[in-house]
Amino acid sequence: MSRTVTLGLDDSPESRAAAEWAAREALLRGLPLKIVHVQEPTPRYTARTPLLDLERYRRWAEQSTHESAEGIRLRHPGIEVITEQLTGTVADVLCEAAGFAELLVLGSRALGGLQGFVVGSVSLGIVARAERPVVLVRAEEQAADEHGMDPVGVPSAAAPFRPVVLGLDIDQPDDTLLEFAFDAAARRKAALRAVHAWPEPPTSFYRFPGDAELHDTLERGQASLLSKVLRPWREKFPDVEVIEASRCGSAPQVLANDSRDASLVVVGRRIRTGFFGAHIGHVTHSALHHITAPVAVVAHG
Repeated sequence: MSRTVTLGLDDSPESRAAAEWAAREALLRGLPLKIVHVQEPTPRYTARTPLLDLERYRRWAEQSTHESAEGIRLRHPGIEVITEQLTGTVADVLCEAAGFAELLVLGSRALGGLQGFVVGSVSLGIVARAERPVVLVRAEEQAADEHGMDPVGVPSAAAPFRPVVLGLDIDQPDDTLLEFAFDAAARRKAALRAVHAWPEPPTSFYRFPGDAELHDTLERGQASLLSKVLRPWREKFPDVEVIEASRCGSAPQVLANDSRDASLVVVGRRIRTGFFGAHIGHVTHSALHHITAPVAVVAHG
């Protein structure tokens, strides 16, 4: 069975933005786009509105999915669009669908007047469980947001892509994560900015003599380690411009600062088999809630 770019669709603005992003990604990868709408056996709002006609709800869901597919075909000529209506618990069904996908795309909405984004329990559960990459897209995301300025200084989808940003732990680098990030940059003909954060030396808080020299030594050492991790991938993807960013500071903050001009941010999630809730890591959790660009979470061993 050939893989697809799979979209989890509902009727929210963030889901519609995710649909457009998924269509563009499917074209970049030369893959079909599969639109999956999950009908819960008893929709949550039906329980609060007992007079709602369930059959009417199902017909509406089918029509909405069909209209979304037709709209994508019109706006993105040449794309193959598949639709699928499934029944079950949303998180369970989409996690299963992700297993057959190249990647799964979901929407993520803004926090009103506050800074940040809502990542609901369903999306977090899928991110924590899916073993294929999951991309979260913001409600306001548009194609031009992923590109630089045109000659008159206006963001344009005709301009080159902004960098792909990779959040990297050089102590435990993973080939699956690196492959995904380099491949995403290559497909976009974009630069790849590999971001690694390292902590401030403990002595710096007490201003001991020699702190500046220690900081410089650590800085050179961490930069060298980052270069070593990236070297074989530079050779594998010689056409990708690589920007190495080894910075002292909090990893979530460093990644957020370096992602302000990103077209896509790639972070990892280590696959764990524990019994106590979702495990996505504090850096990935922060990225999902605070980075404005689409965020791809890549599960790895």
